Amino acid sequence: MKAIPYLFFHGACAEALAFYRDAIGAEIRALVRFGDMPGAGPDAGDRVMHAEISLGESTIFASDGQGGEGQGSGYAICLLAADDIEAERLFAALGANGRINVPLMSTPFASRFGMLSDRYGTPWMITTPQTAMG
Repeated sequence: MKAIPYLFFHGACAEALAFYRDAIGAEIRALVRFGDMPGAGPDAGDRVMHAEISLGESTIFASDGQGGEGQGSGYAICLLAADDIEAERLFAALGANGRINVPLMSTPFASRFGMLSDRYGTPWMITTPQTAMG
């Protein structure tokens, strides 16, 4: 069994995926719009029905959803950086025009750790694990 996070962007999915591609190197592997579906009516529009991106070895699904508004809660995407320099780059890129919840800092459990919500409201945790605890 495998669990895959599914993010809903309420109309900003294509824009958000392009941002993740440019900011942190996400690869857009699939993007299907509601209008691409067989039998889609003329009002199906350009909204994203389903998309798949890869971040390193991880996969995330995304959509504009079936309507409704608001932002998700009770989740965050955690990126484990290879080193502090990568953590700082990821934090700066995702934090541009977003909201910093916990500034990137050294902690007892991580060389670098920070939390933010990007410009689309997606919560992220960036961490560089300690190489030696103790």
